[in-house]
Amino acid sequence: MAKNLVDRSQETPVLSLKNLKMYFKSGHGKNKLVVKAVDDVSFDIYKGEVFGLVGESGCGKTTTGRTIIKLYQPTDGEIWFLGELIGAGVLGNRENIKNKRKEVREQIRYLKSDLHEQLKNVTNQNQVETFTEDINKKIDALKQEKVKYIEEQKMEMHRKKKTENANYDLMRKMQMIFQDPIASLNPRMTVKEIIAEGLRIAGVKNEKEIITKVNDVLETVGLLPEHASRYPHEFSGGQRQRIGIARALIVAPEFIIADEPISALDVSIQAQVINLLNDLRDKLGITIMFIAHDLSVIKYFSDRIGVMYYGNLVEMASSDELFLNPLHPYTRSLLSAVPQPDPRYEKNRRRVPYDPRMHDYKNNPPKLHEIKEGHFVLANDKELAEYKSTLK
Repeated sequence: MAKNLVDRSQETPVLSLKNLKMYFKSGHGKNKLVVKAVDDVSFDIYKGEVFGLVGESGCGKTTTGRTIIKLYQPTDGEIWFLGELIGAGVLGNRENIKNKRKEVREQIRYLKSDLHEQLKNVTNQNQVETFTEDINKKIDALKQEKVKYIEEQKMEMHRKKKTENANYDLMRKMQMIFQDPIASLNPRMTVKEIIAEGLRIAGVKNEKEIITKVNDVLETVGLLPEHASRYPHEFSGGQRQRIGIARALIVAPEFIIADEPISALDVSIQAQVINLLNDLRDKLGITIMFIAHDLSVIKYFSDRIGVMYYGNLVEMASSDELFLNPLHPYTRSLLSAVPQPDPRYEKNRRRVPYDPRMHDYKNNPPKLHEIKEGHFVLANDKELAEYKSTLK
């Protein structure tokens, strides 16, 4: 079950996202399309907690997870893991350079225009030379400032580019459980080889040690050592997902990204996998980012929940707080879709529709505000006042 929310303000996060952006481009020229799969997402995940990321299909949950584990290189923003920068994008730096060049060009154009106006009424040659020299000094200062700024941005880009080369010792402490247990397992490899692959990549060569560790992790996830010689197609969906979990656990990670690990499973098997992850969290102290679109599962399993919509994080709070005080209209819409095992409640349940056109962000764009301790919501100034008035 989710733990009570504690003050972690003095702790160093296991994972920290800072203004993460992941854009995809398709087409060429005038037909080029930019899809903002993840757009300016920031949150921290602390040791031993389960952070739930929820939202409808296509909102950017999986892309966030895959970008964190470096299957994608971020477009912009930073990813910090165990105190080290492991991923960063340079789009912001490129835009800063572009904007700086444009700003300096406009300032120089204004200075030259100003000089031209001043010289219209000046006949004294000394004054002409003085005005011209003064303007030229200002232009030179602007150009030097531009060169210095661009050099700083390029150095920052170079620092970020270094994160493309993975720190394997560090990244081994982060693993991912994929959504589809069939597609994520090699059908031509035995269970033993699938699970042991991470150990071999990490440099373990002793076959006896590999067999011992594989058997131990199989028992940890509720399978038997004799299953090691079989192939993925010989197992049920739930068993295949347990194999995927075993593969993630074999290298003793500190952080696991569970990407909708139960969405392809029957309800009874879903409960088994959730309980298994709960036991592993309590037994091994693993930190988990749990991606799902089922809010009832998220509430049961997570300490804190982040709600995503079209690439943006629209609300984030502790599990209990989010269900008690859902503020963003999209969060309310999601909660209204959660079924209850009560026929009388279900008979009267009404879905709350969400239309993003209800927001007027043209002149007052939204930001993620901490409306209450630990409770964040995406809102502009007008919406923030409205949300505060509805808090319980």
